[in-house]
Amino acid sequence: MKRFFDCLASGVGLVVLSPVLLGIAIFIVVRDGSPALFIQDRVGKRGRIFRCIKFRTMRVGTPEQATHEVGTEPITPVGKVLRRTKLDELPQLWNVFTGDMSLV
Repeated sequence: MKRFFDCLASGVGLVVLSPVLLGIAIFIVVRDGSPALFIQDRVGKRGRIFRCIKFRTMRVGTPEQATHEVGTEPITPVGKVLRRTKLDELPQLWNVFTGDMSLV
């Protein structure tokens, strides 16, 4: 039942929010260059590795460290807004839809 709800909610969310997702992606590419998405390997349930998708909020080439270790210099102006509003997390609806993550 939980998986059904995750698929339904994330599928509806992806369809309804697709104009917003596309707009944010275009805005990132225009303002900060490609790529618009940041994909990182994460450890999931039972130690399974999956690829977590988010909008890119840091400059390309920033070392892969925890954000609090890198500081705020590599965060782009668009990234500051996306992080503050949590819009950088919206692409994770795809991870929920594919079963890599679950809605909490």
